[in-house]
Amino acid sequence: MKINFDKKHDIMRIKFQDSGYDKSREVDDGIVIDIDKKGKIIAIEILDVSQKMSKESISELSLNN
Repeated sequence: MKINFDKKHDIMRIKFQDSGYDKSREVDDGIVIDIDKKGKIIAIEILDVSQKMSKESISELSLNN
């Protein structure tokens, strides 16, 4: 698993595997799941993450990964 935080665009991406991307599905406002051709979840993207998580949590996740 790999976690990336794009500070400029305020997006956090949690990547589970390096499978080929097929489609995305927004499951809630600003929560997007990326799916491969076999229907497996390969990543989760959180848009406007600073509005959904505390800055301390974002910093902690970014530092640990």
